[in-house]
Amino acid sequence: MRCPYCSEDDLRVLDTRDTDQGIRRRRECAVCRRRFTTYERVAPTVWVIKRDGRREEFESEKVMEGMRRACAKRPVSTAALERLVQEVQDSVVSSGRAEVSSKVIGELVMERLRGVDEIAYVRFASVYMPLGDLESFGGEIDRMLDQRREREA
Repeated sequence: MRCPYCSEDDLRVLDTRDTDQGIRRRRECAVCRRRFTTYERVAPTVWVIKRDGRREEFESEKVMEGMRRACAKRPVSTAALERLVQEVQDSVVSSGRAEVSSKVIGELVMERLRGVDEIAYVRFASVYMPLGDLESFGGEIDRMLDQRREREA
């Protein structure tokens, strides 16, 4: 582990506590003296079944990268993205299944992005969903606008 401020690996643990979110450790960098908190969680191995049939281990970093691309130049904080990724990971792990299709993960991501930023949702959906032509893409946007109108009414 490295310091998030200066990237040094000379850290010391000041405090350790067991919480609902995992093991909370308060750390201090020996070089820059800045303090930060880390959480350690035990996550069972879940395999993702890709569209072509390959199986890969679930990696929350890949989910985060997809969300980052969708939220590029949008007013979505890193903290909000980390929370969404954790929600997706928790949902996948709590399903109790050893294997989950990439389609299910994509739908979980889209569901959460829709509530945070509609443009990010459309960006993610344009890559993830089979929106092959302008009509299907326009249909998805029309559906979102209808849902917005219903919420406002």
